[in-house]
Amino acid sequence: MAVTVADPEPGAPHQSARPRRFPRAWLLRTAGALVSGFAYYLSFAPRPLWWLAPLAFAGFALVLRGRRFRGGFGYGFAFGLAFFLPLLTWLLDFLGPDFGPWPWLGLSFALALYHGLAGGLITLVSRLPAAPLWSALVFIALETPRAWFPFGGFPWGRVAFSQPEGAFLPLASIGGAPLVGLAVVGTGFGLAALTARLWQTRKPTRPAVFAALGTLLPVAAGLALWPSIGTGAQDGERTVATVQGNAPDIGLALQGERTLLRRNTLAESERLLAAVQAGQVPKPDLLVWPESATTVTGPDPQVDRLVANFGVPALIGAIYALPDGHLQNSVLAWDPRTGPGPRYAKQQLVPFGEYVPARKVAELVTPFLDAETVDMVPGDGANQAMTAAGTKVGVFICYESAFDYPARDAVRDGAELLVVPTNNAWYGRSEMSYQQLAMSRLRAVEHGRAVVVSAVSGVSAIVAPDGTVTSSTGLFTADSLVGRVPLRTQTTLSDQLGAWTEYGLLALAIAGVAGGLVLRFRTRRGSAGTAGEAAD
Repeated sequence: MAVTVADPEPGAPHQSARPRRFPRAWLLRTAGALVSGFAYYLSFAPRPLWWLAPLAFAGFALVLRGRRFRGGFGYGFAFGLAFFLPLLTWLLDFLGPDFGPWPWLGLSFALALYHGLAGGLITLVSRLPAAPLWSALVFIALETPRAWFPFGGFPWGRVAFSQPEGAFLPLASIGGAPLVGLAVVGTGFGLAALTARLWQTRKPTRPAVFAALGTLLPVAAGLALWPSIGTGAQDGERTVATVQGNAPDIGLALQGERTLLRRNTLAESERLLAAVQAGQVPKPDLLVWPESATTVTGPDPQVDRLVANFGVPALIGAIYALPDGHLQNSVLAWDPRTGPGPRYAKQQLVPFGEYVPARKVAELVTPFLDAETVDMVPGDGANQAMTAAGTKVGVFICYESAFDYPARDAVRDGAELLVVPTNNAWYGRSEMSYQQLAMSRLRAVEHGRAVVVSAVSGVSAIVAPDGTVTSSTGLFTADSLVGRVPLRTQTTLSDQLGAWTEYGLLALAIAGVAGGLVLRFRTRRGSAGTAGEAAD
C-alpha cells in the first residue's frame, strides 16, 4: 500500500533531523583552553600574578566539563601549548638563529602532551565524589614523569613555580612543590565546580556549599600557615657577598667566552674588595662566585691571592677538569690559607647545554656538534653540604633548582644556608632568570633556609627563609650584593616527608583514575542492561 508523506511546512525542521547543536562549540572550548593556558603563563615571574594560576585552572576545568577522554586530551594539549610556547621562548635566545625555532617548538609540543594526557585522564575522574580534588591530583601527578622524560627530565613550568609569593606559598613547608601545586589546581577546579553549580541551580545548594568549602580550604590553609614560617636565626648569622661579573648577551656562543667570564668576575671581585677595605660595605664572612665563573685545571695563584686578600672562605663556581680530561660543573670551597678544598659537582646536567642526549640524532640537526664536543660528567652528590666560614652551606647549581632532590638532600646533610650559583647569561634578556629566581624563593620556604642566588649576569639575589627577596641585581650589569642572612637548623615537615609527598599524591591519582574507569565500566554495563530489558 502506498503511503503519502506530506511535505513539512516551509522553514520547519525535518522530523528525522537530530536536535541541532551549536556547530562550533568545539571552537569555543578550544579558545577557552588557549586563553586559560596563556593566563596560566601570565601567572609566572617576572609578573607578581600568582592569583591568576587558580583562575586559569578554573577556566580549564570548565572547558573539560562533560567531555570524554579524546576531547579532554585535545583541550589539555591546547592548554599546554598556549602555556609552554610563551614560557619557553628563552630557548630561542639560548640556541640562537642557527637552530631556528624547531627545538623550542618541539620541546613545547612534547611537554604539552603531558597536559593533554592530564586533560584526558581528568575526564575519567570527573564523576567521582570530590571530583575537583581527584582532577587536581591527576594534573599534579603528571608533573612527576615530566621530571624524568624527555632528556632526563624537564620540570620547568611546574604549578608551584608560579607561587613565589601569595597565599599558597606557606604550604611548601608542609609538602613542598607537589602540595603547593595541588592546592593551586584544586582551588581552580573547585572554583569551576562552584560556578557550574550556581549556574545550574541559581541558588546555594548543599553541593554548592561543599564546592565553596573545597575552594576556600587550600587558600585558608596557606594563609593560616604564614605565622609558622620561621625566619629567625637559630645558629647565628653570616654576612655573605655574591659577585656578578656580567657577560655578553650571546646565548650558546658564551661557551667560547670562559676567559671573559673569569676576567669580569675577578674585576668585580676586586671592586668589591676595594669597597670592603674602604669601609663602604661590611666585610663578608663568605664570598660566593657564580656558576662557571672560571676554569680550574690545576693551581690557580690569581684566585688564591684574591681569596687571601678577602681573608674569608669562598665558594667558587668553576668548570673543573678531571684527571682524565673530562669536565664537571662544580663549586669549590676555597680557603684563604690552604686554597681549594671540598668540591660539589652538578648532578642534573642541562641537555644540549652540558651534555647531548641522543647524540647521533642531534648531529643531524645541530651545527655545533663535532668530535671535539664532549659531554660533561654529572656529579654523585658528594659534598652537597660543605663547611665554609664555620657554616654548613648547601649547594645546588642553576638547573637543579627545578628538581626537588638537590636542595632537600643538602638540608638533610645539615645545610644551614643554601647557595645557588647560576649562569643565566646563556638565555639573554628573557624571563628565564626571573623564572629561576622564583624557584629559589619557593625552595627557601620549602626548606626554611635563606638562599643566596649568585648569577653571572643576573638576577643575583639574597632571599629570606620566607621567600622575600631582600636584595637583588639587574640583568647584564656588573654588580655585587652583601647581606646578612640567618643560619637555620630546624627541618620542615616537607624535608621530613621527602619524596613521600610526591609519590603519595601520585598513588592517589592512579587510584582515582582506576576508580573512574570502574565507575565508567559499571555505568556502561548498567546502561546496556537497561537497554536489553527494554528490548525484551
